[in-house]
Amino acid sequence: MEWITFETPFFSADKARHVAEQCAVPLHVVDITAAYLNMLKAPPAGYGKNMNPCMDCHAMMFREAGAFMQSNNFQFLFSGEVVGQRPMSQNANSLRYVAKHSGVAPLILRPLSAQCLPETMMEQKGMVDRTQLLDFSGRSRKPQMALAEEFGIKKYPAPAGGCLLTDPGYSRRLKDLFDHCGHVTVNALHLLKYGRHMRLNTDTKIIVGRTKHDNEKIMEHVDPQNDTVIKLKEYPGPTLVLQGKGSKEMHFLAGAICAGYSKAPDDAPTKIQVARAGKTDIISVLPILPDEAARFLVH
Repeated sequence: MEWITFETPFFSADKARHVAEQCAVPLHVVDITAAYLNMLKAPPAGYGKNMNPCMDCHAMMFREAGAFMQSNNFQFLFSGEVVGQRPMSQNANSLRYVAKHSGVAPLILRPLSAQCLPETMMEQKGMVDRTQLLDFSGRSRKPQMALAEEFGIKKYPAPAGGCLLTDPGYSRRLKDLFDHCGHVTVNALHLLKYGRHMRLNTDTKIIVGRTKHDNEKIMEHVDPQNDTVIKLKEYPGPTLVLQGKGSKEMHFLAGAICAGYSKAPDDAPTKIQVARAGKTDIISVLPILPDEAARFLVH
């Protein structure tokens, strides 16, 4: 038995890594970002409440796991899904959809809810003893917690989704990115997690750090050859990134917004550094205060 899990900029495999270490089970982590983005732009089953394509996401994961299974001579797949655990993505119809679109439907076993589901080929062939499988259903996690205690498992992740695509704010930013950007990069997806996002015009978006942590994370994901980094020269203030080159007019507007969120005087010109591709220019702007800049926020 081995485990496989997946990661993208929207969700990480950190919890799986932590549990695998505790249980000493070999874990394979696969980055599926490229394929995931293609699916995410137009998921066949549509989105949930936000930009979450849960059913097509689960189908893709089983499809990728199935390919790994076949290339490494494993016999079948099993997962911890529970019928009714999540009202939209884990009801009986959703589980059938996921299996059908995975391409490996006969080889999927859901042991926690097996007694509530039709008998699988693995059970029929005697590869798995159905009498030892369970009948969990519904939204309560108490049966799983009791089972963990029975097996002596004390530390396990909190039962929360952890997917950024279920977050309303992140989803709005992602939709804006899809609407205005033909080629979406991994760095751009990570940048959606940090700071204030403002669209100055159809072609220009800026990200303004809120905190020191934001500023640091923004700089981790900047494309130094293509993005424009704007900072104050003489006062403490945020890091601002203008994605792409941007026009001179947009540099002045972005610089004024940056100054408005800084410690610079409200009523005097402020010097701003504009850096891109190894070249830095100095411009002077009058601050645009946050109340006025709020009209550019991506909502």
